[in-house]
Amino acid sequence: MIVLKLILESFNFAFSSLKENKLRTFLSLIGITIGIMTIIGVFSAVDTLRNNLQSSVDKLGSNTIYIQKWPWEFGGDYQWWKYMNRPTPTLRDFEKLKERVTNADAVSYFVWAGNRTLKYKSNSVEGAQVSAVTHDYYKTWTFDLEDGRYFSEAESKVGSPIAVIGYSLAEGLFPNQRAVGKTIKVMGRNLKVIGVFKEEGEDMLGTSADKTILLPINFAKNLIDIESEQYGPEIAVRGKSGVPVEELESELKGIMRSVHRLSPKQDDNFALNKSTILTAQLDGMFAVVNLAGGVIGIFSILVGGFGIANIMFVSVKERTNIIGIQKSLGAKNYFILLQFLIEAVALCLMGGLIGLGIVYLLAFVLNIITDVDIIVDMSKVVLMFILSTAIGLISGIIPAFMASRLDPVEAIRSK
Repeated sequence: MIVLKLILESFNFAFSSLKENKLRTFLSLIGITIGIMTIIGVFSAVDTLRNNLQSSVDKLGSNTIYIQKWPWEFGGDYQWWKYMNRPTPTLRDFEKLKERVTNADAVSYFVWAGNRTLKYKSNSVEGAQVSAVTHDYYKTWTFDLEDGRYFSEAESKVGSPIAVIGYSLAEGLFPNQRAVGKTIKVMGRNLKVIGVFKEEGEDMLGTSADKTILLPINFAKNLIDIESEQYGPEIAVRGKSGVPVEELESELKGIMRSVHRLSPKQDDNFALNKSTILTAQLDGMFAVVNLAGGVIGIFSILVGGFGIANIMFVSVKERTNIIGIQKSLGAKNYFILLQFLIEAVALCLMGGLIGLGIVYLLAFVLNIITDVDIIVDMSKVVLMFILSTAIGLISGIIPAFMASRLDPVEAIRSK
């Protein structure tokens, strides 16, 4: 109880001092406020960007491997001249994989036929992203339908003139109408709309099904060369539940080397891409950004800390006479020390709370204006308390120690 009473008295002394010197308190808070706002703001911005990018990557599927010509790599050592001569995945590769792979739930082949114009009577929409896919595409790529259905297996085999279109395309071609059942024209051919994708919105990687039109690949054979590199053919393989992606990757590598008849000495002439590659690269990139943000924030906080230390030295000098009186009445050194330390920590916590409040306010405004989910989680609140308390203790310890060691007689005589 005595310790608690001493702490409460120390708080009262500290806040009384802060109230009496409002301008000085305000000037002291500016440095800490800017420092906390900087470091929390940077970390929150990085978390927001990281979360949105990761959501985009997660659409690829954690247990799905994409067989392509070009690997998902970044950096100055990207050996493009080596990859340039690789063959693109073919329908033969796709068929052989389907026959031999044992750890996969589904295998699909798809191509991107470029941006085209869709027409329905007098309405038209430009920039529709045309994709041609084999039947199991719906098993290797996650999507939801707003209306209608996906291709049946029979429709996929015979190459029926049908399509599933994105939400934005349906809105543009059929305002205030149901799209399913209507006939549209694309690439000079008539297609019946059998389904509409659920609205997604564009993610951080710029991918969205909202402007996509999906065709059976056996129909697209009549329109384009589906094995041409120009259309970026890919094979997607989704692993069975419980099968590690590394095990699936090893099996696919063996099958593809066999299909391409590569000798043991020859390098792979295909790439096995997976979402973990992108995740690892994102982790590396954001680690650097976090470090840079942390360094900037720490320097800002240190500047604020020096300001707090200077204010505390002034406070000790102004209250020397009062310290002497307190000591003459029996106040212990640790009480004086605690009193000034609490004042320094209180100043830093006030500045930290203001900085955190500004970050939350900016996040709220940006959420409304940009419709982006800004992340400022509880870990940032904890970080603010830790940083503010630490900088308060560090900034106040020397002035507080000097105050606690003052001789009471000399202190009372001072003016």
